[in-house]
Amino acid sequence: MPFKSGFISIVGRPNAGKSTLLNAFLGEKISIISRKPQTTRNVIRGVKNLENGQVIFLDTPGIHVGKGLLNERMVKEAMKSLRDVDAVLYMIEAGDKVSDDDKFIIEGLNATGGTAPPVILGINKIDRVTNERLLPFIQAVSKLYAFKEVVPISALKGKGVERLLEIIETLLPEGPQYFPEDISTDQPERFIAAEIVREKLFCLTHDEIPYSVAVIVERFKESTTKAGAGLIEISAVINVERESQKGIVIGKGGKLLKRVGSEARADIERLLASKVFLKLFVRVSKDWTKSERTIEEFGY
Repeated sequence: MPFKSGFISIVGRPNAGKSTLLNAFLGEKISIISRKPQTTRNVIRGVKNLENGQVIFLDTPGIHVGKGLLNERMVKEAMKSLRDVDAVLYMIEAGDKVSDDDKFIIEGLNATGGTAPPVILGINKIDRVTNERLLPFIQAVSKLYAFKEVVPISALKGKGVERLLEIIETLLPEGPQYFPEDISTDQPERFIAAEIVREKLFCLTHDEIPYSVAVIVERFKESTTKAGAGLIEISAVINVERESQKGIVIGKGGKLLKRVGSEARADIERLLASKVFLKLFVRVSKDWTKSERTIEEFGY
């Protein structure tokens, strides 16, 4: 039986559940998740090994009609991921009507003039709606594009995830094993560590803070001393845009920053299966989301 492999781009509007689905496919957390939209800023690749094949998933930033330099960069990066892949998994949230962001994405697919790869529609969060609401929604969205398959799912609860994987497997061409079996992502460990810190900030701070935060790991080193054998030392800088945001991130008496550090360290230790010493610093990088040069420096 020939080995099959291919690249699948997961696209959708912000907060559609793309990162939750990627983590469900892989059985581990490599992409950060939050109830707040626009959590993912970079294309993150996750590797799923099958019995006789390999799928490389591309988790993309949320595609939306948005303003601002950082938003433009994120949308451009997500749209680029539609090229040179074997199939697209388009995630949409079950509801009463198709959102403006979803119409924008479907217009982009239709604009390809049939040159886009096969598109599977995953209708997510079905556990939040009744069948009476779900069925008309499925019918309405199915008419907007010639989807290869339409699959209702709940990424959070794992419903429909295996069915999606089965469909994806049928679309894979014959190809090589791109990554070793023990690799679940092509992202370096220091990137994942920075993303975990950013996730905790998303979960623990108010609405205005997360979108102004960039986390940069400046030191990621395994201890060379006997006493520290197996210990990984990580120093990360949390960049914010204004002094007032710095105070919020640190919190009264440093409590919030300590909680971010404690929760992030626990997740990083689980990921790396190693003890971690995590140091966090907060720095003001004035209006960084409006600076092309700084956005590039921060890796977006």
